[in-house]
Amino acid sequence: MVDQGVVCSIDPLVSGIGREVLESGGNAADAAIAAGAALTVVAPHLCGLGGDLFALVHVPGQAVPTSLNASGRAGSGADPAGLRAEGHTAMPFRNDLRSSTVPGCVDGWFALHERHGSLPMPQLLAPAIALASSGWPATAMLAKAGANLAGVAGAEDLVGLEAGATVRRERTAAALRAIAEGGRDGFYLGDFGQGLIELGAGLFNEADLAASHANWEEPLSVEAFGHRVWSAGPNSQGYLLLLALAIADRLELPVDAGDPLWAHYLVEASRQAGYDRPERLFEGANVSDLLAAAGERAARISADRKAEVPVRQAAGGTTYMAVLDGNGMGVSYIQSNAAGFGTWLFEPRTGIGLQNRGTGFNLEPGHPAEFGPGKRPPHTLVPALVTRADGSLRLVAGSMGGDSQPQIVAQLIARVLHGGESVESAVGAARWRLHPGETGFGTWTGQYEIDVELEGGSPEAWAVGLGERGFAVRDAEAGSGFGHAHLIEVDEDGRAQGAADPRAETGTVALAPN
Repeated sequence: MVDQGVVCSIDPLVSGIGREVLESGGNAADAAIAAGAALTVVAPHLCGLGGDLFALVHVPGQAVPTSLNASGRAGSGADPAGLRAEGHTAMPFRNDLRSSTVPGCVDGWFALHERHGSLPMPQLLAPAIALASSGWPATAMLAKAGANLAGVAGAEDLVGLEAGATVRRERTAAALRAIAEGGRDGFYLGDFGQGLIELGAGLFNEADLAASHANWEEPLSVEAFGHRVWSAGPNSQGYLLLLALAIADRLELPVDAGDPLWAHYLVEASRQAGYDRPERLFEGANVSDLLAAAGERAARISADRKAEVPVRQAAGGTTYMAVLDGNGMGVSYIQSNAAGFGTWLFEPRTGIGLQNRGTGFNLEPGHPAEFGPGKRPPHTLVPALVTRADGSLRLVAGSMGGDSQPQIVAQLIARVLHGGESVESAVGAARWRLHPGETGFGTWTGQYEIDVELEGGSPEAWAVGLGERGFAVRDAEAGSGFGHAHLIEVDEDGRAQGAADPRAETGTVALAPN
């Protein structure tokens, strides 16, 4: 038992819905589903019914969390040769449906509900339906993001918004009602699915939509800072978080995060963890050898200079949520469009935005991550949990941020577990990130003059220390591209605390005392 339930999200309405579910007798999985559905309504620039989700669930008394992969697959008409013949060397980023996979989000809700839920699904979806139908006040983030959709068919109700203006999305409400009444088939085989088939003109067929895009998998874990850290396996890039922390745990990492050596060692740990990501991350990849090689990679790191790694390289539409209930169940939950508003294409019958998660594929013939029918792309989503040696829950952690997600979460976990910081201090502290490229998804495949970006407000010693060690660094605007992270911590006496990221402007912690 813990002293209170906690819901941390980017939006007060969403966190409030999660709290109400907990107060009405629902558990953390119920709250995550209800709040996740609300997020698809109020934050369509970050996630939606046309996106994906991953989740880790800690159940008290169970030694291993359950790991949900609800990432969609490429359509049966996926044709990499056709893209190459058109002159493409990489997957199109915007305005091309071939970069959209079948969305896994709705299948994820039903898988999570079947295994861990306790309240009826129609009850959990009702608050999101009410928001979409009755309207909600637009956030400044949504208003700003919607301006990018001027002239995009199906997005008319998201353009020209002002912060605080009432937004209604009746077609989204109708899609949610179809899910509440008809289950997953009400979505995938209903108006949305038929519209997607028509829009794809051969890219998708009914069999693609009839098959579930959610399954339970074995999570990955490592020992770091006296705890066990858990994340999702490939096609998630969660192993980058785990490997970076396992490397950092083998270094003499300073306790003080303001020390330039703290930034240097974590930057180096992230570089050593990720330099071979393009070759090693794909659906079904076995990365056990990489996790076992943490000591070898740590040995390559020097305290006084930048290491050379054989890398190819010479922010995103995602939202994370942390949920804890009074019985101690914790859910690390992340859902995403990939980039903001995904492909910038909208399914015409329902007006649902379609993700561009297919940009994770490549067009290299024969590569395990080559675009192809029925395949899942390499994925940036990284849910995380931390447990003590006795199996009890310590942290629920995660962030949005494209390729930067594992770097951001590694910094948070190091601050709390190694530095002894509060979750509020860790979430609010300035961050660094490896250069993510123009789209936020090019860290490991681009060639950049800058190695590391430092968030505004970061210690001056970071810039000086990294520069002296051979890194090219630059300052970046505070909050811009450095994620919206949330943390929940449970102490050994069952007292729970949560922190929502101030970078989200409307980030909110909602508490449900026992």
